[in-house]
Amino acid sequence: MIRKSNSPPVYKKDLQPRVSLDVGAKHETDSLTMSDAPTELEMRRRIKYGAPLTAAWGLFSDYCNNSTIHGVKYLGERRRPWMERAWWVIVFVLSIYGCSRLIWNVWNKWDQSPVIVSFAEKSTPVWQIPFPAVTICPETKSKREFLNYTEVYHLFRSAEPEYNLTDEQIAKFEAVSQVCDAHLVADTKIGENTTDSKCAEYLREMAPTAEEILFFCKWRNTPDTCEDLFTDILTEEGFCYTFNALNSSEIYRESALHDDFVFHTHNKTSEHWTLEDGYTPEASLTPFPVRVLGAGARAGLFILLRLYEYDLDYICRGPVQGFKILLHTPGEIPQVSKQYFRVPLNQEVVVSVKPNMITTSDGLRDYSPNRRQCFFNHERYLRYFKIYTQQNCELECLSNFTRSKCGCVKFSMPRDPDTPICGAANIGCYNEAEDQLLQREIKEGLQDSKLNVKGQTQCNCLPACTSIAYDAEISQADFDWESLFIAYKNPLDEFPGVQLARLSIFFKETQFITSKRSELYGPTDFLANCGGLLGLFMGVSLLSIVEIIYFCTLRLICNLRMRKSRKLSIANNPGIVVLTPSKALPGDLKDTK
Repeated sequence: MIRKSNSPPVYKKDLQPRVSLDVGAKHETDSLTMSDAPTELEMRRRIKYGAPLTAAWGLFSDYCNNSTIHGVKYLGERRRPWMERAWWVIVFVLSIYGCSRLIWNVWNKWDQSPVIVSFAEKSTPVWQIPFPAVTICPETKSKREFLNYTEVYHLFRSAEPEYNLTDEQIAKFEAVSQVCDAHLVADTKIGENTTDSKCAEYLREMAPTAEEILFFCKWRNTPDTCEDLFTDILTEEGFCYTFNALNSSEIYRESALHDDFVFHTHNKTSEHWTLEDGYTPEASLTPFPVRVLGAGARAGLFILLRLYEYDLDYICRGPVQGFKILLHTPGEIPQVSKQYFRVPLNQEVVVSVKPNMITTSDGLRDYSPNRRQCFFNHERYLRYFKIYTQQNCELECLSNFTRSKCGCVKFSMPRDPDTPICGAANIGCYNEAEDQLLQREIKEGLQDSKLNVKGQTQCNCLPACTSIAYDAEISQADFDWESLFIAYKNPLDEFPGVQLARLSIFFKETQFITSKRSELYGPTDFLANCGGLLGLFMGVSLLSIVEIIYFCTLRLICNLRMRKSRKLSIANNPGIVVLTPSKALPGDLKDTK
């Protein structure tokens, strides 16, 4: 219908700017097939004047005609057969599917394996790392003058009800039993005390002193007093002697520990070295912890070790007498029973050390510890330790687990003021607790594991992001010290019953290759891979995505505002002729004369 007003007649050429299709009318053009796709002019008219569905189709056609994504323009092309359109729809969907699957594979690789451990770009000189801390534990746990362990052991196993032993002798026997072979107490009841606050005190009293077992020392080819180089330290093997280890005040949080806990102390500080950063530029050539200036025996540590035959006890530690040696980092508490090598009596052992160092690139600092599979020192708080290493973390976890199982801890474990020391009656308990903890960690790690990555456990003791291990290559030969004494015409009766051994430790090579954790797929690599796949399958670039956002936001808003403006214009101008479109295309306006 045409509504006429009293205004002057309007002709066709004057009418076009003021003509509008009735927005509320039902247009048959909504049902136009895709083969009747509008021209650019018709498309704009649909957006401005058409019903909502007509306007939406017009906007989609506008996007298809202007999009830079490959194949999209064929979906909105004018007057194409439906078979062509179906073909391009299928191809487009398959391209999206293939691209999505490959991008998902790239995402999984980035998410599950973002870190690769490879060799560093250049070698590292040995003077950039500290010489290993050397912990020496004699197999003789008590001198005969304090306790004959073999004799007392047989008294305990005998059927005689009376041992004729004093309470102090029994207490010392129970204390030494905690550092002897575990099978000795498996079938024999050693004491009834579940706690023993004097265990460490008795072990210190009966153990050979540093002066007795360290006969002669030489560092960097310069003779030195062994007592100045070594410090006594309490380990699960009893009292041992360590070289180049940090002071206990730099390792432990002393305020969290029991007042009776035995610390190793000396007057040296590591103000110019940390495990993560290494030595500072201000460090001298003789800092602490000490370092060497090159490789070879002349630049290393030489020790002449000594025990006395009458102090040897073959029940407590078995047939191999001598010393256990452990090499570890200066900031780590030694756990000698886990990894060590032996120096038997009357033998010379030469140890050439090859460092194994792993560092972590700064690009991984923003990753979570579980993704990079390591902790920086500030990320993992330990209750008893200031320095995070995997060994320190495992020792703290073992201490906590042992307390929960036995109500006490082994004499060498760190403990708080409320935790007692286990007595001889609980030897089996804390040994069993250590086995149970290992089994629990393995089960928890396997349950949450991904690929070759161990899952998170209750202990949560990942390796430190910067770690140093000292691999040892050992050679051994007979040490005929008696013939040497005779050759020098020194009397053998000067040291009656003495048994000697010799140990040399040095770096094998002046430089070594460091391993480094770095990004396998960083954010930039991930985006580059995704961009390559999108470009290969669909020709999509960043601007293509911006186009989609533009058509869905800014352009849509502008079109809606224009439609609203046209409606207001028609409502405010009653002289405008409003046409109801015929079955022809929306652009075919009839003459209104």
